[in-house]
Amino acid sequence: MKSGFFSFGFASTLLILSGFPGEAQQAPPPAVLVQPAELRSMTKQAEFVGRAEALEKVDLRARITGFLGPRLFKEGDDVKEGQVVFTIEKEPFETVVDQRKAQLASAQARLVNADQQLRRAVELAPRGNIELAKVDERRAEQGQAKAAVMEAEANLRDAQIQLSYTEIKTPISGRIGRAAVSPGNLIGPDSGVLATVVKDDPMQVLFSETQRELLDARETDPTGKVRARVRLADGSLYGEKGRIDFLDVQVNPKTDGQTVRAMFPNPDDILTSGQTVRVIIEEKGGDKVVVIPQSATAVDQTGSYVFVVGQDNKVEQHRVRIGTVRDGLAVVDEGIEPGERVVVQGQQRIRAGMTVTPELASSPAG
Repeated sequence: MKSGFFSFGFASTLLILSGFPGEAQQAPPPAVLVQPAELRSMTKQAEFVGRAEALEKVDLRARITGFLGPRLFKEGDDVKEGQVVFTIEKEPFETVVDQRKAQLASAQARLVNADQQLRRAVELAPRGNIELAKVDERRAEQGQAKAAVMEAEANLRDAQIQLSYTEIKTPISGRIGRAAVSPGNLIGPDSGVLATVVKDDPMQVLFSETQRELLDARETDPTGKVRARVRLADGSLYGEKGRIDFLDVQVNPKTDGQTVRAMFPNPDDILTSGQTVRVIIEEKGGDKVVVIPQSATAVDQTGSYVFVVGQDNKVEQHRVRIGTVRDGLAVVDEGIEPGERVVVQGQQRIRAGMTVTPELASSPAG
């Protein structure tokens, strides 16, 4: 009786430990998102750090000392060449001009008298009514009177120039910036910049390229008409396209770089002088290349690789050589063929040789 009970209990225990027939379950294959590699036409691009600089820039300063008058502009306004933007108190300089005019008139009157005295002396000398030494003296007096007139004229021109400096005009057309000095202050040549005027449409963007990059660009586009774009600080592309129009005549021996200039229309004043931007240089057209989402790539000690799901839904690891990466897409120079399904999500849960359940992800942006 005890022996039978023991046999029945032992068999039951084995049955419980081993599970009932047909109830043994295996974990399902992990699900992953895949995206087929695509063959696309993509232009080659190079990106550089550049700085926007106004094509023309003028710092307005005072040339004379005086009290600053009313401001004749609004900060940020467009101004025209020759427009008066600041004034300096004129009265002291007008007084000096009047004094110089009076001095000139006096010198001219002395010259008239000297001319008359010399003419009489020349008429009297042949008859012996005046010594020849007196003639020479009158001629010297006439020369001194002429010199006095010339000096008075020069002093008057100088006073008139000083008076003209009471009107501070912009020598270029453009936008005027913030005024550094308020009206009523005493200013002079040592007061610094009163305001800055910049001509920023078009705007020039300067950046540096190495000699190798310049040679590659010339081989790609021998016409030299290379297109340029600007990426702003928020990552967006500036709406206007530019052209490379200038290459500096010297190379920096420390960096092997040569300054390049790209010109961009700037009708809405989006580009500001001194602004740091990224310059994108792109060639015309483009070759067909294999592209995959950048999220599919991974890197280990050996290099870059991707997981590829075959026709039997088994995972393969492909070593790849990545080229250009742009707009979420990576150009695969070697290791992937068009149409092969690469894993773009779920790589952490898989390894080579595993069977997975692939789901198609949305197509990457062009």
